[in-house]
Amino acid sequence: MRTAFFVDGYNVFYGLLAGTPYKWLNLTRLLTHIAHVENPQSSLASVDYFTSSVKPELATRGIISKEAQDSYVRALKANKVAVHYGRHQLERANAPRFVSKKIGASRQDTVAIWKLEEKETDVHIAISMYRTASKQENVPPESRIEQLVLVSGDTDMAPALRAIREDFPDLKIGVVLPYRTGSKRLAPGSLKEHADWMRRVVTCEELESHQFPRRVPTHKAPAIKPDYW
Repeated sequence: MRTAFFVDGYNVFYGLLAGTPYKWLNLTRLLTHIAHVENPQSSLASVDYFTSSVKPELATRGIISKEAQDSYVRALKANKVAVHYGRHQLERANAPRFVSKKIGASRQDTVAIWKLEEKETDVHIAISMYRTASKQENVPPESRIEQLVLVSGDTDMAPALRAIREDFPDLKIGVVLPYRTGSKRLAPGSLKEHADWMRRVVTCEELESHQFPRRVPTHKAPAIKPDYW
């Protein structure tokens, strides 16, 4: 069963990798493993990775954070992952002031903040999944993708899964939630409703066993694992 994966990079980073020593993750190998566990007849056809470029002025480590992301993206591309960029939008906004946990938020007491949002990623993933599904009728049977897998816990993707389910009922749909073992986050029912299967957690053992080597060969200079990762 030829399988195409669509990965929300920020969802994976903050839901699965942040605060761990496993950020240098070989997505291709991990997703091949997961596809095989769910169905031994599965084979990986493609991995599309969606992210936005780090803004150094807002990152914890400044330009080092941007360089780390760039190195990781180079490692992904060298392993046949297609990388797609959205953008960040920073704008002024007002938010309720935090006083204490005993006092609720109020729109009558707000402070000015900078609001950072990632733009275009959800729409890009949805369109890419739907377009992939729509092209399969014109593909030779031996090259046809039979399963689409979303790697994200974002419920905004539920309408896209529903549309694919309704319009292309022969395609299998899977969801991999970027949650580690022990996570208290619940599986989103709206995603589960439109999927044939859902992987609820990725174990630390799986993350550890699917890491890139420290130096990943590329067409140019090797991509090197950031020291602080």
